[in-house]
Order: sequence, then C-alpha cells, then structure tokens
Amino acid sequence: MRHLLNKRVREMQFSGIRKIANLVAQYPDVINLTIGQPDFLTPEHIKATGKMAIDENKTTYTHNAGLIELREAACDYILQKYKLLYQPIDEVIITVGASQAIDITFRTILEEGNEVILPAPIYPGYAPIIELCGATPVFIDTSKNGFKLNAELVRDQLTDKTRCIVLPYPCNPVGSILDQKELEEIAELLKEKEIFVISDEIYSELTYEKPHTSIASIPEMRDKTIVINGLSKSHSMTGWRIGFVFAPSYIIEEMLKVHLYNATCASSISQYAAIEALTRGRDDTKMMKDEYRKRRDYVLKRLLSIGMEVEKPEGAFYIFPSIKHTNRKSEEFTIELLEKAGVAVVPGDVFSEAGEGYIRISYANDMDMLVEGLNRIEQFVDSINRKGEK
Repeated sequence: MRHLLNKRVREMQFSGIRKIANLVAQYPDVINLTIGQPDFLTPEHIKATGKMAIDENKTTYTHNAGLIELREAACDYILQKYKLLYQPIDEVIITVGASQAIDITFRTILEEGNEVILPAPIYPGYAPIIELCGATPVFIDTSKNGFKLNAELVRDQLTDKTRCIVLPYPCNPVGSILDQKELEEIAELLKEKEIFVISDEIYSELTYEKPHTSIASIPEMRDKTIVINGLSKSHSMTGWRIGFVFAPSYIIEEMLKVHLYNATCASSISQYAAIEALTRGRDDTKMMKDEYRKRRDYVLKRLLSIGMEVEKPEGAFYIFPSIKHTNRKSEEFTIELLEKAGVAVVPGDVFSEAGEGYIRISYANDMDMLVEGLNRIEQFVDSINRKGEK
C-alpha cells in the first residue's frame, strides 16, 4: 500500500548530512567535522533552572504561544540585541526549535503554485517543507557574489508567483552575513511588493567582525518580515528545542493555529530554562563566540596554506572551501577523505547544486580535533596533488 502514501513525502530525500553521519559510524578513529551543533555544554545555571522546573512540577501545558514570561523575555532580548520591537502578547510564538518555526511559517504563508527564492548554497531543511506545501523552491547561485544574496540577484528571479524570499544569515553552510547596506538594497526592491521575507537568524549571536543586522529593523520591511531565531546555537541548547518566531500580529494570529494543531506548545521545562537563558544568561554566548573566532582563524589559515580557495566566514561556525582543483565531485571527495584519511566533512552538493565543488567543515569542535583534522586533510590533498603531477 506504499503507493497510497503522500506522493510528496515519498519523493522527499533524507538529508545528505544524515547519509554522511551514517557512514561515519562505520569507521573507527574518525575526526568528525560534520557536526552542526556547539561542542559546549549548556551553561550550568540554565540546566539548574530546568531541573528546578521539574522539581516544582512545572510540567503541564503552557499557553499555546508559550509562557508569557518567556515571550516577554524573548521580545526584550531581541530589542536590546537587534533593535527589533515586537509585542509579547500577539507578535511572538515559542516553538519546538527553529525547525518547527520554519515549518509553521511556510505552512501559513504558502499555497499551491507559489515560488520561494532561496540563496544557494543553503541549509537543506527549507526546500522539502516548501515542496510539501505545493510550492516551488527557486535557488539563486550566490557563489560568484561571495555567497551573498543581493537585490540584483533577487530582481532577476522575481515572478508573479513569488510569495517569499528566505534570508538565512548568518548562513549555514558558508558563514556569510548581510550588512545594513546590502539589506537596505533588498528592502528598496521589495518594499512595494506583496512578498514575504523569512529572516532565519538562528546564528545571529555568532558574528565575528560586524554585529548582526535584521532586515526587520528596516521600518518598511517589518510588516512583511517573519523573523526566526532560537537558543540552539547561541546557548548550546540544541536538545532543549526552543525556537522563536516573531512577526506582525496579523501573521502570528494565523500561524498560531498551525502551531496549535502541530505541537500544542513547546516543552514547559525547556521554556523555564529558556527564561533563564534570555535573562541571566544573556551574555553566555560571548565565551563561545570568542572560542569560535579563534578556531575560525586557525581553520581558515590552514586551508589557505593547503592551497584551497575559501571565503572567510563572517558568522556561524562553518567554513566552505572549494575542492574543484582536485577534479573530484563533492561526494566523491568526501567519501575518499573519510576512507583514506579518516576525516568526515559534508559534501557541498547537500546544500543544493550550487554547492557542488565544495565541502563544509564545522569548527564547532575542540582545537585538538581541528588540528588533527586539518593535518589529515593536508596530507590527503597533498597526495591528490602529487598524483596530478605525475
């Protein structure tokens, strides 16, 4: 009876990242540079608050949109950090991680036949949900523009079917960000158009040279922008599953219906821990960010010394070097690197066709692992180069 199952689900592919993860399990002593989560522990005071919530029996359903204390804390947090003003009563929903926020956002704004513009290479979690909604992802190759979407690239892809544009900055897998000027140019293009913007800002706390800027901070864009964020990356709380979606009340009102029937509410225990993270833990990210910056600088220097072309990441904790000079496809290079050198990375084509010819390395790993991993990558690339010279 498989043919009776939803055709769109049947045609959906498992994440290529998961394919690599399954391969890694077959090899001992692998240096795993695929992981897209912080290697730091959740801060102790946040864990203690979660434990206290259990002990105090705060284990019941909350308001569907989340605890009002948490919504207040979330709105205050993004106001202080990014100058974004949202009302806790009707302009924010606490979600089961940023992933659920993405899901309920697309399901609220998309209809059959719509198009969604995505900068590529891009995190592979958007397109399947777009397709489940009966809409079409439209990928824009940004590799010749420093892996950044700009107004000109967007203009060339706009049609009367365009319903939404996704701005996933800081960007997984490349670490690029958009500055104020770049966002203002996109805003100028879109301000008179009936097109939504989804600004996925889950890595907003992890920028290194420039502060994060949200397109929702541009006045004429607020009414059409949906901001997604969460605590997974900023506070090393991936397993706590707390995300946020901020939007004007007319959007949140409809989105809350989808959230209600999708999840009822986020975990009450995690919500209490999240209040602690956003108040007394507001600056917990600083130590992690300082360490990521050191690791980024080290990995970048090593890759350049190996002779690999790579853009300097401005945010997140990934780097995306080109392996085109090896004359290997991304997946071929990745599997060979794993089998011969014992290093696991993610092939760039996982992040759309625009990622072919690249690999993603996560530097959310301790320095000893990064040193060993880069040593092995250098030896592997040198062996390829020597074979090419013969």
